[in-house]
Amino acid sequence: MRRLLNTLFVTSDNIYLSLEGENVVASQEKSTIARYPLHTLSGIISFAYSGVSPALMGECARRGISLSFCSPSGRFLAQVTGEANGNVLLRRSQYRTSDDPLQSCRLARSMIFGKVYNARQSLERTRRDHGLRVNDSKLREASDQLKKMLPQLLEAEELDTLRGLEGVAAANYFGVFDQLILGDKECFRFDNRSRRPPTDPVNALLSFAYTLLTYDCASALDSVGLDAYVGFLHRDRPGRRSLALDMAEELRACIADRFVLSCINNRVFKGTDFEYRENGGVYLRDGPRRNFLQKWQDRKKDIVTHPYISEKLPWGLVPYVQALLLARYLRGDLEEYPPFLWK
Repeated sequence: MRRLLNTLFVTSDNIYLSLEGENVVASQEKSTIARYPLHTLSGIISFAYSGVSPALMGECARRGISLSFCSPSGRFLAQVTGEANGNVLLRRSQYRTSDDPLQSCRLARSMIFGKVYNARQSLERTRRDHGLRVNDSKLREASDQLKKMLPQLLEAEELDTLRGLEGVAAANYFGVFDQLILGDKECFRFDNRSRRPPTDPVNALLSFAYTLLTYDCASALDSVGLDAYVGFLHRDRPGRRSLALDMAEELRACIADRFVLSCINNRVFKGTDFEYRENGGVYLRDGPRRNFLQKWQDRKKDIVTHPYISEKLPWGLVPYVQALLLARYLRGDLEEYPPFLWK
């Protein structure tokens, strides 16, 4: 269990929460392991199946403390709310910001700044760890181009300008992505980013990882009371979780891309793990897909220091902390939304 930004995260799957006086009591196998004063909490997010007592649910609803339930893998399940739900004020602020092009651009550029910053960090990490095995000059040139773009992103005042800059940055980054692949180049060769369908094994792995990351971001947004379907960079489209796609942008390079690169470079997958379809699409077969999902869950348990709150936490909680920070920005508690900047 971790308390971050006045939110209690219950990450062990056998923790039961109950109410005792003014405290939340966390029990494991009928033994009390922790207590947290209710007045210090603004929210509780539980990834445990053991549950929460009705008394605690009622008290959280009465006090306006957000109580959300997610599966151990991070899928949003439900939220307990009282008669006066503060989420309506948060969502109205979200909708007003989304309807304002200038405010949308202000928020979106922070997220794209994070995306380009983290993409550059990924290139620099490969240069540092494997400089003798890659074309260092090529990676350095791409990294320098991304660095030059960071101030331009902060000056963008229109969404179309921001999208144009993001496209140039993505072209620079994916133009050298093949250099980050160190194992089995015969199977895992990357020429360009292809989607709908992915046309090679690397793109198949990237698309699957991006899908999982977007689901995790959507669950995080739902758990703090935001509407995952109303975004700022990605505009409204029926059935599309636009805000989840916005949030996933800044986390793609440091979470999804690095995970895929780790799987490839550690030879987790081989050519026979992929299905080649008549339409040109390439996809993981069922068995390897289950292996991918298991390793994705394992990766989310690794520890990272969050650059803004300076706390150590599992990678799997990063989208939830970013969702909380976004909610605070929309409520007016923060002057700017702080993107996740990987160190």
